[in-house]
Amino acid sequence: MTLTDRLSIRRSLFLSTALLVSGAQCVFAQEKNPAELSEYYSPVPEIVTPGKTSSDAPSDAIVLFNGKDASSWAAQDGGPVKWQVGDNAITVVGGTGTIHTKQGFGDCQLHIEFREPSEVKGEGQGRGNSGIFLMGRYELQVLDCYNNKTYVNGQTGSIYKQLVPLANACRPPGEWQTYDIIFTAPLFNEDGTVKAQARITVIHNGVLIQNNASIWGSTEYIGTPKYEKHGPKEALVLQDHGDRVSYRNIWIRPL
Repeated sequence: MTLTDRLSIRRSLFLSTALLVSGAQCVFAQEKNPAELSEYYSPVPEIVTPGKTSSDAPSDAIVLFNGKDASSWAAQDGGPVKWQVGDNAITVVGGTGTIHTKQGFGDCQLHIEFREPSEVKGEGQGRGNSGIFLMGRYELQVLDCYNNKTYVNGQTGSIYKQLVPLANACRPPGEWQTYDIIFTAPLFNEDGTVKAQARITVIHNGVLIQNNASIWGSTEYIGTPKYEKHGPKEALVLQDHGDRVSYRNIWIRPL
């Protein structure tokens, strides 16, 4: 074997070794910490301190009723609220009209507790009737549906005259009940047409009863629901339907 042949073999061995080392280094670099390729560190989520119980407002919530006064609310005519405040609750006084928040809200997380009258009177829609109107237009029904039959798109947990709840999770009258609501406000085009429908998720006494459901339009007692363009933030309304329904622990987180 000539000297030239030996040098050629050495060069080939050197190149092969170099390629093997380079390939190994690439593989090692890829396998060293591949998780870092899918990790990022901003924006950092805001720290929110949760309440001690599921009823307590978290640190970033707006407390709409603290059990002491109705200062966050106004009557239907804009004056002081005429509902009864006492025993850490606010109770409908029939005939005084709806009440609404002084502040408007759009996308939100809402916690609200309600209690049906312990003395059972009436049947169907005539038993413990009230309602929670998101943006003053989209009604989540409040009704005593414990052993009380009515039309299913008007029972407790329905989006009134529209969406039937997935379950009836009512407690007996006289016991406190909870709604935990995630609401996404509708979006409108400049010409007033609907860009995106409102959506709602409702958990009633720990039971999912509306699952990111699309709302058809404003609540109508008679006729077809329809959308009319409105502002991005509107008042929350509680209904006076004549029955002594009580509310407490009302707080909201704008989203």
